Amino acid sequence: MSVNPMAYEAQFFGFTPQTCMLRVYIAFQDYLFEMMLVVETVILKKLDGFPGCKISPCQIRKSTEKFLLFMKEHFDKLFSKMEEVLLQLVLNIPENVLLPEDKVHEQYPYTKEQFEALQDEIQQLQQQYRAEASAGQALQAELEEQKAVQAELEKILQWFDGLDNICREHGTSNFKESFAFLTQNSKKLQDVLKDVEEKSKKIKKHDQLL
Repeated sequence: MSVNPMAYEAQFFGFTPQTCMLRVYIAFQDYLFEMMLVVETVILKKLDGFPGCKISPCQIRKSTEKFLLFMKEHFDKLFSKMEEVLLQLVLNIPENVLLPEDKVHEQYPYTKEQFEALQDEIQQLQQQYRAEASAGQALQAELEEQKAVQAELEKILQWFDGLDNICREHGTSNFKESFAFLTQNSKKLQDVLKDVEEKSKKIKKHDQLL
């Protein structure tokens, strides 16, 4: 069998010419084997009509196998020549012939260096696309975070508005003064709480000594 890959022919036919020739070879070989079995069966039937014949079926099988080997050797030689002719003249696409799907290469020819440069440019574009896609995802995440912060700020503003309304209901119109007053009272409460905690600790120590 030919070792030439014949890739262009495989593109056109949809299969490699060598595969086609291999299938034809196997089909002829199977037919040859079947034919020998038929010949052997006919000979055995003919011998049944001669009771005095001393030829045994085992001898007929050996003769059949010998004749089959002889036929196969000649068949392989003939098939080798047929394969060479078919691969060169029938299943071969000349070098000056372009397939319809490859006409674009004839209209826009590229050298090896130009093709490599085009591949490099494609890779750079792909990297830029990935970087832009990643940046877009980061911006989307930041936008979602800003929305969450804005929602929290709106809640705080609503709370301040509610607190301002409460101050007005209790006769305090200035929210800043009210907030300062609340801060001072909060500090006083913290001082009182600390004083209570210190006294409580002293009482506990006194009870432990007793």
